[in-house]
Amino acid sequence: METRGIEQMFDFQRLPNDGFILLLLLLYSPIGLCLMLLRIFIGVHVFLVSCALPDSLVRRFIVRIMCSVLGLHVRQNSPRLRDKTARLYVCNHVTHFDHNIINLLTSCNTPLLEGPVGFLCWARGYMELGQGTGSRTELTETLRRYCSSPGALPLLLFPEEDTTNGRAGLLKFSSWPFSVSDSIQPVALRVKRPFIAVNTPESSWLMELLWTFFVPFTVYHVRWLPSITREDGESHQEFARKVQELLATELGVTSTQITKADKAEHIKRRRHTVPQTAHSSKHGLDDLGARPRTVAQGFLGTNAGGEDSRVSRMAQQVKEVLPDVPISVITRDLLQTNCVDTTITNLLEHTDQFHSEAAAGTASGLAKPTAPSPLSATASPPTAKPADKYFGKTPVDRHMSLQERKDALYEYARRRYIEKHGLKKDDDL
Repeated sequence: METRGIEQMFDFQRLPNDGFILLLLLLYSPIGLCLMLLRIFIGVHVFLVSCALPDSLVRRFIVRIMCSVLGLHVRQNSPRLRDKTARLYVCNHVTHFDHNIINLLTSCNTPLLEGPVGFLCWARGYMELGQGTGSRTELTETLRRYCSSPGALPLLLFPEEDTTNGRAGLLKFSSWPFSVSDSIQPVALRVKRPFIAVNTPESSWLMELLWTFFVPFTVYHVRWLPSITREDGESHQEFARKVQELLATELGVTSTQITKADKAEHIKRRRHTVPQTAHSSKHGLDDLGARPRTVAQGFLGTNAGGEDSRVSRMAQQVKEVLPDVPISVITRDLLQTNCVDTTITNLLEHTDQFHSEAAAGTASGLAKPTAPSPLSATASPPTAKPADKYFGKTPVDRHMSLQERKDALYEYARRRYIEKHGLKKDDDL
C-alpha cells in the first residue's frame, strides 16, 4: 500500500481539522475537564469493585454499568453467535482497552506480549505468561498448552499486534496466533467517539485513558462471527489470511499487507522528516548553522544506539562525497532531512559558506594549513567567471556564478560516487 494508504489507517493528529468541530470541542473543554476529574474518582471505585467481586455474570454486569458512567458504552451484536466452546477469540485491534471491553461480555484472558509485568500487568487486565516465552515459538507452545488445559478460560488474541483507527484497513495478521488452535471465533470491533480520534500511534495507554474520560462517550460495537476451523492441508499463513479477509469484509475496510514493523518505520519517518514547504520557504536564505532545533533533533538527541549509528553512517556517506564539509554540519542537516541525497543537495548550495568559514579559521590561527582538496580544485574550473572572486553587480551575474559553482560541485560529487561504487558513466544516480 502506498504511503497515503498508511496515513489513512492511523490518526496522527488528535484534534479535528474541521473548524466547526474544533470550536465545539473548545466550548466543551471546561465540561470535559470536570468530567475527567469526576471519572478518575469513579474509575478507582470501578477498579476496586472488579477486584473484590469474583469473575461471574454478576460482576460483568455491574462493571459494565459502572463503565457506562465512565463513558465506555458497549454494544453487542449477534450475541447468540458467540461460541461457548471456543478456546480462542481473534479480534481486530483499535484501542488499548479492547481486551477489557471483550471481557465485559465474556470471560477471557489476553496475554501481555510487550510491556511491564507484575501489578501493572494484572491491573490492566492482562494475563502474565511468566518465564520461557521469549520467542514466538515458545509463546505459541505456552498458549497451546494453556488452551488444552481443562477449565481454562478462552484466549483473546490480536493478530495485528498493534492498533489502527479501524476505519481504513487491517494490518497484516501474524500467523502465530492461528497455530495456537485449529478452531477460532473471529470478533469484529468498531470504536466511535465524538470530537477527537480514538487513538494516536505514539500515545501511551494512560494518556488514552485520560482522553477517554474527557470525551462525552466512547462506543464499542462488538460483533461475533461464526467459528472457523482450519482445513486439512491449510497452512497457518493461509488460515490467517482467510480470517483477515473475513474480518475486513465484515468491517468494510481493506485487508492490507502492512505489518506492525511497517507502522513503526512510518512513524519514525514522519518524526524525522521536515515538511518540504518549510524547507522551500527558507531556500537560499537559511543559515545552516542557525537552523532551529526540531522535534527530530530532540528525539535523536535522547536516543542512543540505533538512531545515532544510523545517522553516523549516513553522515559518513555524505562525507565521502563532500570531504570539505564539517561532519557536524552534515549531521545537523541530516537530522533535518533524514535523507543523504537531500543533504548533499543542501550542502552543495551552501558550499561558499563552508569555504569562507575555513578561510576565517585559518586566518585566526585556529585551523592548521592543509593542502587544497580535490573538491576546491574541481569546483573552480578554468572557465569560471570573475564573479567567483567578487560579488556580482547584478542579480543575473550573481545567479549565474552560483549556478556554475553548484554545477561544478555536483559534477565532482557525481564522479566520486561513480568511481567509489564502480558504476558506468551513463548510469543515473
